[in-house]
Amino acid sequence: MKQRIITAVIAAAIFLPIVFFGGFPFVGLTYLLATIGLSELLKMKKINLFSIPGFLSTLLLWVILFPSYYQQVLETLNYSKTELGIALILLLLTYSVITKNRFNFEKVSFCLLAAIYVGIGFYFFIETRHAGLVYIIYSIFIIWATDTGAYFIGRALGKRKLWPEISPNKTVEGFFGGVLCAIIVAVIFALFTSMNANLLSLVGITIVLSIFGQIGDLVESAFKRHFNVKDSGNILPGHGGILDRFDSLLFVLPLLHFFHLF
Repeated sequence: MKQRIITAVIAAAIFLPIVFFGGFPFVGLTYLLATIGLSELLKMKKINLFSIPGFLSTLLLWVILFPSYYQQVLETLNYSKTELGIALILLLLTYSVITKNRFNFEKVSFCLLAAIYVGIGFYFFIETRHAGLVYIIYSIFIIWATDTGAYFIGRALGKRKLWPEISPNKTVEGFFGGVLCAIIVAVIFALFTSMNANLLSLVGITIVLSIFGQIGDLVESAFKRHFNVKDSGNILPGHGGILDRFDSLLFVLPLLHFFHLF
């Protein structure tokens, strides 16, 4: 517990000022976090980030992450994100031929899906911060409330396992307890912030986000169970890896955008 607290304090001291400042430093931080997250996934599949497929996967990730409000940079190159992404996909497939199928179609598919999975979530991290600091704070607090509520209510009242094959410690009671705590946070945000939603709408959106935040957590747990690893990484002592900390956000932030809350 002491190690977790120390890591959390240090991470917050570095992370939060950049989040508040926004702009290019925040984009740079997001690129770094996403790249580490991708490396964690590739490592599960025993693919080195500094190999040719690792390099191509990283380039694809960086293309996906490229913010919409920097599009003029791509326009000067006369290429779109889609065109660059397709080129990288073709290069990954070409590499499978060059290696005489030692790097096979399954690994190509894994690299592509890993880059898309990590890239989409962190792309909307950038886009959400650009929309306004309040939306990032709202998203983080929703996830914190969900995780905290699920943990404590699950420990106090939990009897029925939610999905023991994937995450044996999660309970149905904890699941709904997490949603309830997220609703409380939504009410506070509706009353004391200027978010573009009335109370009823924000509560409804929050329920969906809380549910899918927990699904995002389960997806990461499923990855780890499939590859038989305890944590996605060890960069955050006491907490695991980047994906262990951002797994819920990778689901919540795209959905937040789909609801056109900003």
